[in-house]
Amino acid sequence: MAVSVMALVVAMGGTSYAAVKISSEDVVNNSLTGQDIKNDSVASIDVKNGTLQAKDFRDGTLVQGPAGPAGADGAGRWVLVGADGSIVDQSGGFSIVAAYPTLPNTAPAGSPDNSLRANGNVYISAGDDISDSGLVATISLQNTVDQNGDGVTTGRAPGADANPEFSGEISVSRCNVGAPTTPPSGPTNCAPTGAQNAQSFVVSPRNSDGSVTTDGTRKPFYVVLTEAPVPAGR
Repeated sequence: MAVSVMALVVAMGGTSYAAVKISSEDVVNNSLTGQDIKNDSVASIDVKNGTLQAKDFRDGTLVQGPAGPAGADGAGRWVLVGADGSIVDQSGGFSIVAAYPTLPNTAPAGSPDNSLRANGNVYISAGDDISDSGLVATISLQNTVDQNGDGVTTGRAPGADANPEFSGEISVSRCNVGAPTTPPSGPTNCAPTGAQNAQSFVVSPRNSDGSVTTDGTRKPFYVVLTEAPVPAGR
């Protein structure tokens, strides 16, 4: 009887010992299968946070959330104008009002002719009101045109203003709203009649010394129109 009891105690103790000592290291990798795990025995607490991926779930298990709000419109638009004043490329909506125009002479009798007062400018319509927008203009680099005939188009000719292909000045402004007035009713008094509105702006390229450009010295330029989002409730 005593032997039987002892055997029972040893057997029970041995079983408990084995149960306590079995760990992950005692299990051969990839040896356990679904049938080795009791149904409903693995809970959320047994899974390390952030370890499961979408591919670990059966199709249709993960529910797609609601669509987010629509993103804001693009930051703005752009236009590339060629040396002749025509549009070469654009994001859309721009048109030329007048490019390096010769206007009617409006000077009083006996005064100098002023028909070339806008001849150094390009007037562009954005197609909509730009009162709340910003304008940025820059000259386009060109290394395939020899503007001064020196055979150098790399921008490395020695001397001041020796590289007109890589130099120049440019300014841009929104045109005034309404008819020209004295003083101007807007930031810039645009001479062409078709540019005297809230949709138009003027670009004035210049040579690097500030003088007016002419045929042969004009270069392409970019303009970027930064359109601000419309405030809520407006």
